[in-house]
Amino acid sequence: MSAPPDPTEPSARRLTLDLARQGTEFFARELQGLTDEELDGDSLLPGWTRRQVVAHVASNARAIGRLAQWADTGTETVMYASMEARNAEIAAGSILSSDALRESWADSAADLDRRWQALPDDRWSVPVRNGQGATIPVRDSIWMRTRELWIHTVDLNHGAGFRDLPEVVLERLLGDIVGAWASRGDTGRRLTATDSAHDGYGDPDAAEEITGSLADLAAWAAGRARSGVVSDAGEIPVAVRWL
Repeated sequence: MSAPPDPTEPSARRLTLDLARQGTEFFARELQGLTDEELDGDSLLPGWTRRQVVAHVASNARAIGRLAQWADTGTETVMYASMEARNAEIAAGSILSSDALRESWADSAADLDRRWQALPDDRWSVPVRNGQGATIPVRDSIWMRTRELWIHTVDLNHGAGFRDLPEVVLERLLGDIVGAWASRGDTGRRLTATDSAHDGYGDPDAAEEITGSLADLAAWAAGRARSGVVSDAGEIPVAVRWL
C-alpha cells in the first residue's frame, strides 16, 4: 500500500481541492433533482428536513470561508461566534423560499471557491481554529469541507449513497472516524474492507473485526446505515459517534 500524500505538499492540497469541487458538483446535482416540495421532506439526519441540510451546507461554506479570510488577512475570524450563532444561521437559511435557498447555497459555494483560489501558497499553513476549537493549519479546512459535501449529499436522501463516493474519500473518511474513536480511547474494533487493498483501520489486535465493502463500512461508521457489514462478534453494533 502506498503512503498517503503529505498534506503539506501543494500537490496534496490540489488533490483535496479537486475532491471538494467534485463534492460540490455532486451536491449540486442532487439538489437540482429535488422539487420544491421534496425539499420539505425528511433527510437522513434525524429531525432535519432536506432544506435544513442544504442550509447547513451553505452555512458551512461561509464558515470555512471565514477561516480562509483569517489565513489571508491574519485577523482572527472564527467559523462561528458560538454554537447558538451556528444554529441560528442554519435556521435562518432553512426558512428561505426554495429559490432563495438554492441561490444561497450556490453563492456560498462559489464564494468559498473564490477565497480558496485567491489564497497565496504561503498562507495555507496559517493556523486557525476548527468548529471544535482545535488549532489546525487552514489547509485542513479543505478536507473538512470535502467530507461535509460528500456525506451530506447522501443525507439529502434522494438516491445518492456511499457507493457513489470516490474510493479516496471513503478511505480518508474511515481513517478520520477510526482515528477519532482511538483519540477517545475506543480501540475495540477493527474495520476491514473486502474490496480494498487497504490493510484495515484500527488496532489489528482489537477484540472485534467488522468487515464489509469500503462504502458499507463508511456508511456504518458514519452512522448512516447498518446493512452490508458483518461483525465477527455477532450482532452489528450501532457505530460510536465520531464528531
